[in-house]
Amino acid sequence: MFKNKTLLITGGTGSFGNAVLDKFLSSEISEIRIFSRDEKKQDEMRHKYSNDKIKFFIGDIRDISTIRNAMFGVDFIFHAAALKQVPSCEFFPMEAIKTNVFGTDNLLTVAREFSVKKVITLSTDKAVYPINAMGMSKALMEKTMVAQSRYNDDIIFCGTRYGNVMASRGSVIPLFIDQIKSGKNLTITDPNMTRFMMTLEDAVNLVIYAFKNGNNGDIFVQKSPASTIETLAEALIELYNSKSKINIIGTRHGEKLYETLVNREEMLKAEDLESYFRIKSDNRSLDYNLYISSGDSNITGLDDYHSHNTYRLNVKETKELLLKLPKIQNDLKND
Repeated sequence: MFKNKTLLITGGTGSFGNAVLDKFLSSEISEIRIFSRDEKKQDEMRHKYSNDKIKFFIGDIRDISTIRNAMFGVDFIFHAAALKQVPSCEFFPMEAIKTNVFGTDNLLTVAREFSVKKVITLSTDKAVYPINAMGMSKALMEKTMVAQSRYNDDIIFCGTRYGNVMASRGSVIPLFIDQIKSGKNLTITDPNMTRFMMTLEDAVNLVIYAFKNGNNGDIFVQKSPASTIETLAEALIELYNSKSKINIIGTRHGEKLYETLVNREEMLKAEDLESYFRIKSDNRSLDYNLYISSGDSNITGLDDYHSHNTYRLNVKETKELLLKLPKIQNDLKND
């Protein structure tokens, strides 16, 4: 399906973009365009891959003219560009709005201008019942995608939503590993806090699944196991044969006890696809009475899909999952 096609990845210098390149470069895809504003990371990728299929475009999704410069001849888009760090968005919420909301609207608008065939947006569990600026901006990003999808006939806009990707930048696993290597105790906020366990490969496969199966306005969620933070810490201590202890420091501001990927209102319309949920968009007409005068009593008996009620991994199972991460594989091999 990607044979002789051109794929644009916004925010393509991040972990997701690198994972897509690792998976796609050996395929018959014609060209992969990396669109981002970080020239240093682009230069590092240029030297790392040294592949004529990759083309690099400096630009910012806040600036619609730079998007147009990269869009000519593009067939598909994976939209990963975003401000993702919770503290940064909390301190500078309008910057999160400019990138995550206005930037997404710019991208979708230009995609329609250039008759791109399909756009997949990447979102986060923090968009569900958001309690911080990052989650709020991502929730509005999803609403922007769904709203734009209403007016498409030949172009498909759909999205994905997932929790923290294991060992990605800013996640807790690299922090724990650094603490172990430094001989420090592991700092955890709440031992009963749960997080979905999703690898970077899972994240890429979710986007590909959405690409294959998505209709306008759909949001796809992958069913994933979860682990408590205490279990995760214990698994890493055992893998690294460390003498580090666990130090409980208390829940930080804006931190959730568990991650929610599908809220109960969405569960009412979600389609269970075995390994995934498809959350269909509400494509009723713009008759406001339909949103005010009608409801559904079935919603009362539904529950969210979150990391407290999904399959819970034990220490052994968490270790097996952690051993899939290249970082840990290399550390244990060198050790």
